[in-house]
Amino acid sequence: MTDQAAADAAALEALRLLGPAPENWAPIPEGVDHNVLVVGAGQSGAAIAFALARAGVGGVSVIDAENSAAATGVWRTTARMLKLRTPKSLPGPELGLPALSFQAWREARHGREAYAAIDRIARTDWADYLAWHARVTGFAPRRGVRLDRIEPAGGAFRLHLETDAGGHVETARKIVLANGFLGAGGPFTPHELRGLPPDRLAHTSDAIDFAALKGRRVAVIGGAASAFDAAGAALEAGAADVRLFVRRPALANLPVSRARAYPGAYDNYPALPDALKWRTALWFRRAGSTTTTDAIERLLAFPNARLHLGLTLRAASETADGVALDFGGERHFADVVIAGTGYVAEPGLRPELRDFAGDILRWRDVYEPPAGEEDAGLGAHPYLGPGHAYRGRTPEASAFLRHIHVFNPSAFVSYGLPVGDVPSVKRDVPGVVAQISRDLFLADLDAHAARIAGEVPPDFEPSLYAPLLGSRSGVLAAE
Repeated sequence: MTDQAAADAAALEALRLLGPAPENWAPIPEGVDHNVLVVGAGQSGAAIAFALARAGVGGVSVIDAENSAAATGVWRTTARMLKLRTPKSLPGPELGLPALSFQAWREARHGREAYAAIDRIARTDWADYLAWHARVTGFAPRRGVRLDRIEPAGGAFRLHLETDAGGHVETARKIVLANGFLGAGGPFTPHELRGLPPDRLAHTSDAIDFAALKGRRVAVIGGAASAFDAAGAALEAGAADVRLFVRRPALANLPVSRARAYPGAYDNYPALPDALKWRTALWFRRAGSTTTTDAIERLLAFPNARLHLGLTLRAASETADGVALDFGGERHFADVVIAGTGYVAEPGLRPELRDFAGDILRWRDVYEPPAGEEDAGLGAHPYLGPGHAYRGRTPEASAFLRHIHVFNPSAFVSYGLPVGDVPSVKRDVPGVVAQISRDLFLADLDAHAARIAGEVPPDFEPSLYAPLLGSRSGVLAAE
């Protein structure tokens, strides 16, 4: 038996012992296509679909805009780190089944010693593992389907979908937005760079052709992990000169996220009072996103890599010598600029939410921070309810928004980091699935009440036990 076959056999045996998924107990109403539409077929979408099936919630459809599994998610596209930034031991989409874990997958292929020898998981190994997990669990999303618009329509949503064949409309009772950083709002590009032509400017969220950077000068704006990863990829592709420009006088090196990564803090984070959630989110924003030591060492291997600290970009313009970057006293030139400047959480930027983005309750609507703790970016985040569901600014808006569940980084302030990343699968997927289950059950309560309390056919007739009644041969009579 091959190593792959051994891992497959163990996973399939675990699923067999778990038993078949319950039959769907949530009938789809007439005129509705799906109980739940999950937007995004990456690791979060796969885990949510698997958990819904195990909860007996049928009528679930998963869509992804990409046409191929390799292009889905970030691990073979815009993620450029050599290793995941999370510990290898964190539970992921196995959802409590050890035989479906990364450790089981890797040990079956390379042995226990090989797993013990790694400190963190290689990005390409994680991508291979997720592909295997999808295969053994039977994950079958609909690829090449883009959600263009969510239209509230009574007790369901009209979903305007686009494919290569054209557009059409489907309906669903529930929506889960498991669509990553871009699903939270969009990439953030400093206004100083927005006037540059497309062939001179890229964002780390773009599908950058690094091979085309060979022999060219590259400027990377930003000092967080994605900026270092892009710089490393450019150097490895043969860029002639790569420079990172960072506003801070020193790189962020505080393990802020680890301060709340122990189970007590992370598992109970949603129950924190708003003031502490805000303070924690603000602490993270101000401390900055810390890159990993191996990402820095990746650049140290190249003599043509440079790091410039304490420089704030003032202007950028195209000249005969390339892009001129003005840092207010220093001027640098580059052929291509890569913005490693992160993302914004703003529902108003998402085309699928355009019908009701203004109705979504935000943190700025609910919480007024003390003087000195104001932050417009944090205030724009949605103020989410149970099950990561949107809340509305009015009762009428809440009536339909509570059926849209947010499993992307716009849940940052409400649920902590990193929603949609590996650590959030264990904590947050069960809560989202439980809320979906509860809502669907209560929505059909009359039917379930009749089923629970109604008459059911007996398992047997009295004739089955009739021979046990009265005196029988060989049975002692009562004294």
